[in-house]
Amino acid sequence: MFEKYDFDKLNHENVVYVRAVKGKDLPVDVRAKVGRRATLYAVHSSEGERLALVKDRTLAFALARQNDFAPVTVH
Repeated sequence: MFEKYDFDKLNHENVVYVRAVKGKDLPVDVRAKVGRRATLYAVHSSEGERLALVKDRTLAFALARQNDFAPVTVH
């Protein structure tokens, strides 16, 4: 159960990060497109680039997996 894992073996190019984003924190032009949603979920590359913005966490994970990425949650 408590085995060491060699994280250097991970393919970091395949990892994307999913995090909750408050609608009010988005730029005005993006808020106009997403409406009055209180929370959305962003999918980011390992370099921090926002790849997608979706309505719920389940959709964010499904989208990542459909595109051969390994999604992980980040706070």
